[in-house]
Parts: sequence; C-alpha cells; structure tokens
Amino acid sequence: MTLLTRRMALAAFGTPLTARAQGGWPNQPVRIVVPFAPGGSSDITLRLLAPRMATFLGRPIVVENRPGAGSTVGTDFVAKATDGHTFVHATLSGIGVAPALFPNLPYDPVRDLVAIAPTTLVPFALTVTTQGWSIRTAQELIEALRANPGRFQYGSPGVGSTGHLANANFVSRIGADVLHIPYRAGAQTTAAVLAGEVQFSHEVYGIAGPHHREGRLRCLFVSADERSALLPDVPTMQEAGVPSYRANSWFGLFGPATTPAAHVARLAAAVGEAISDPSTLARIAELGTVVLPRWTPERFAAFVTEEVREWAPLVRASGARAD
Repeated sequence: MTLLTRRMALAAFGTPLTARAQGGWPNQPVRIVVPFAPGGSSDITLRLLAPRMATFLGRPIVVENRPGAGSTVGTDFVAKATDGHTFVHATLSGIGVAPALFPNLPYDPVRDLVAIAPTTLVPFALTVTTQGWSIRTAQELIEALRANPGRFQYGSPGVGSTGHLANANFVSRIGADVLHIPYRAGAQTTAAVLAGEVQFSHEVYGIAGPHHREGRLRCLFVSADERSALLPDVPTMQEAGVPSYRANSWFGLFGPATTPAAHVARLAAAVGEAISDPSTLARIAELGTVVLPRWTPERFAAFVTEEVREWAPLVRASGARAD
C-alpha cells in the first residue's frame, strides 16, 4: 500500500452511500466525458462502471471521449456545461496537476467543478522497449540516460497527463536529459514503446503486464510500496534502488459547480453502487488499479483541494511545462 493509499484509507468516510435518492432527476440520458481518447485506463474504468450506474439511475449513460491538452479540454468542457446532465470522469492530471502546469488554464478545478465521487487509484510501472534495446534493470536505464543526454525519448498520453509528470519526475530525480514525445492516448503511448519509437514510459499494470510477460516490453519497477500480483517478478521502486518520486494517478467523477447537491448525492450513490459490485471489482483488479474509499462528496472535495496544493511544487520541481 502506498503512502497516498494509506492517507486516503485513513480519511475514508465510514458509511457507504447506498440510499437511492428520490425525485425525477435524471430525466434524460446522462453524459459522462472521458477527457482522453478511447482505450486508456480512465476510459476502461468508466465503461466498467457505467452499466450499473445506469441501472441505479434509471437512465442510459453515454460515454463521450474528448481528449486533448493533458485531459484539460474535456474537463473544461464539463466545467462550462449547463444542461444539468453532463459530467466528467476526471483524473489527477486535469484536476491536481493542471493548475500548476498550464499558465492559462481556462477553469479552476476547485471553484468551477464539484467533486462527486472518487473511483480508482492508479500506480504505474516504468516500461522500456525491447526493440533494439537491451536494458534489463533500473540502474542500467539510469546509466544509459545519464550517459546520453538528449539522445533518448519517453512517451506519455499528452502534455500535463500524469504519465507525463511521472516520466518528468523520474528524469528530474536521476539528473538526465530526455525528450518528451506526447501522444493523444495511453494506448498510443504503449504502441510507441512496443515499436521502439520511444525508449520508455510509465504504464498501468494491467496494460503493461501481458506485454511484459510476452517479452514485447520490459517492466523495470513499479511505483507502489509493494509488488503487484499482476507483475510479481517486477521490483518496487525502493527494491530497484530508484530515487523516490511520485508516480500515480487517480480517477473520479466531477460535474459543473452549478450541479444541485441532490444530483451530486444521487450520482455519488450510483458510483458507490457500481464500484461495490463483485464482478466490477474483479475487472478493476485485473487493471492493477485500486478502488478508492467511498467518500462523501464533501470529503472528496477536501482531498481535491489538498492534491492541488501538494502537486504545485512537484510540477515545478519536475521541470514539466505545457506549451
């Protein structure tokens, strides 16, 4: 369990949100924006939750992908929505990281969005290509990067994404000079590592695992404090002797700040209903992600405010910039 996971668990709200709210809302399909292209972990997670959420709400849920600018395009779209039925499955990148990364961010994640419910915590594995590269350990990677400034590249799902920050934090901590190649989605980043277009990236366990086992890429270490059951042969950051840095993400449901409190509570209950389903829990575990505590919207909002504050110095220290 990571330090972040422990902090979240200790602060968890103890009473499950299971009471079904009464009333006529929603009275039309609910649109939930994924601010990344299809195929990434945030997209997959929401599509796992959506069917049971729809059953709970009594209305269809339409999942809409709006990628761009490290998830800020889709998040901003929802912050400005006025139809009362549009929400976003936002990530750490668009909520906690973006305010420090983008000098002209068009929304304030605390002021312009309402936190509804967290969904999952996402640790990463650092993966390297096996196409023309024989790197097998973290120390070999660090030595290669330090000895060849500007020669190698890392990929991410976009400027400002948590994958971008994880890579930038790693490069900064080891004192290397590596070029960032941003893609539009996590699936594209994985494909780039597999093809050798970039030398390394941070990836979700469940997506990296099959490729690692087949030898198509290599996982050098995981960012959590404990080894993953999906990658039992892969050491932790500490075991690999890597300088500590923060490399994780989290997902959660948000809406425009104007969303009525009753609608927020009903959606939070729908998320709680969906995420407690045993079959859904099993699918989430296959991704290597961790279900977050079933907080009240108020507790989740307090966590978001804390994340915005804590990530600002990490973004500055990483040297990451949004063009």
